Amino acid sequence: MPDVGNTRARYRRILRFAARYMVQTWWYELVLPRFGLATFVARGRAARLTRIAQRFHVLAVDLGGLMIKVGQYMSSRLDVLPPEITRELAGLQDEVPPVPFDAIRRLAEAELGVPLERSYAEFDPTPLAAASLGQAHRARLAAVDAGDMGYDEAVVKVQRPGIEVIVDVDLAALRRVAGWLSRVRFVASRVDLPSLVEEFAATSLQEIDYLQEAQYAERFAANFADDPRVAAPEVVWERTTRRVLTLADVTAIKINDRAGLVAAGIDPKAVAAQFAAVMFDQLFRDGYFHADPHPGNIFVTPVSPASSASTQGATDAAAPAWQLTFIDFGMMGEVPDSLRRGLQQLLLAIAARDGKRMVQAIQGVGFLLPTAETAELERAMTALFARFGGMGFYELQQVDERELRRFAIEFGDVVRSLPFQLPENFLLVIRSMSLTSGLCSSLDPEFNLWDAVEPYAAKLLRDEGGGIVRAAGREALSVAGTAWRLPGRLDALADRIEAGRLVANSPRIEQRMARLERAAQRIVSAVLFVGLFVGGILLRVDEPVWGVALMAASAVPLLHAVFAGVFGRRGAG
Repeated sequence: MPDVGNTRARYRRILRFAARYMVQTWWYELVLPRFGLATFVARGRAARLTRIAQRFHVLAVDLGGLMIKVGQYMSSRLDVLPPEITRELAGLQDEVPPVPFDAIRRLAEAELGVPLERSYAEFDPTPLAAASLGQAHRARLAAVDAGDMGYDEAVVKVQRPGIEVIVDVDLAALRRVAGWLSRVRFVASRVDLPSLVEEFAATSLQEIDYLQEAQYAERFAANFADDPRVAAPEVVWERTTRRVLTLADVTAIKINDRAGLVAAGIDPKAVAAQFAAVMFDQLFRDGYFHADPHPGNIFVTPVSPASSASTQGATDAAAPAWQLTFIDFGMMGEVPDSLRRGLQQLLLAIAARDGKRMVQAIQGVGFLLPTAETAELERAMTALFARFGGMGFYELQQVDERELRRFAIEFGDVVRSLPFQLPENFLLVIRSMSLTSGLCSSLDPEFNLWDAVEPYAAKLLRDEGGGIVRAAGREALSVAGTAWRLPGRLDALADRIEAGRLVANSPRIEQRMARLERAAQRIVSAVLFVGLFVGGILLRVDEPVWGVALMAASAVPLLHAVFAGVFGRRGAG
């Protein structure tokens, strides 16, 4: 059990790390470019990101707990995060230090109520895997349990001693960091971070209840009982408690082991496509999905053709010579029917590359408030699909960086102007799809998400009874209706332009805009003063000359922030 002093030190260490790199990121990415130093910032960005990732890697391995979860999530975001970060954090999937076996033995025997030698015929003291919240050991079931289950090879998952206290401390630190970020206007206007942390807290507390995980595993297995593509381990209930979980041993080729897959005659590209389809089924068909599909939780299991055919059941497609075997069901998510229908419409809009329909689906899901003005977002979405629609991750890497940056700035301005919000319980959906996208990209650098979305969207249309032909008919009617109304709408638009009704008029708008502009300038100056002064203090340790120079330069925006309002009022008078 961690002592109070250690937990307090852990809490302070997490906060210090977050504060330091939040300030550093703000300084380099927001303040310095305002002084024309964007080239300087860009030149050192790769080395800076690598240093941050290296220091977080050390922090996560040293602290364990939920910090490992954060690092695992970031290491899987190959499609979004720069390689400097994902490459450095990739080792966190397998680098969690194990708990000494004596501590594991004491906890397991206390939970099971009998010595390990009576619970299992054999129990390997060397851990098979060490995770952030528990670790797994291979074992052989006792004769009586093996007779009941029909097999004797098992994996026993044992919770880390004292993990409840560590989770509480980490959550307290995350709540504090979320409170800091929620005071940043841009962050607060986009997402309710405290609510997301509470959702993450609820999920983390569920994850350390192994009885609940066992129930989740059985429910997941039942959903794919007739699907030859997917397998899950059977629960040995006689040797399962809240902190000890015994499962059938299903270990095989880890899904991100490309060399192992190729050696077994399995195409990694086929695995990526199948994995994406299975995750889509969980999210859009079942509404019950694995929310932690990182590489350590998924195996590719070769199966014999006869076994595959016998389990094909009602599935129409020919079964592959391998299965995706999921483990670790501590983090599962549910999608309510209303949200699932909204997500299906969003998927159909993406497959059709229809910007207007996608905006409508976003509103239906609850990402946008009903009162939001969406004309600019529709235009931006249409431009997005026109230029980048159908491109995979690999193809996007070949696009000129300046073009991507220009589009990102324009699109970001539109998004920032809208009242976006995350629907309740949506954090796990984002996590699951993010990990899926990153893992598929690691299996197949040329993986194109569109190739997975489009056939799945067509399947959704067929399943809903509409059929692609009927959908195309509805689309044709919609286009015809728009064309029929177009001349009248153009006439109305011309009338409005001639009448000058497209211009917003206000008798005091110029005065108000002038006051707002002066106030904005003073605010910017105040922000620059704080940034220069704090940045000078931070840089003074490693780069004294730069640090002193920036602290001296901070006097200029300070004077402007203090006196500009006085001189502005006198000039106005």
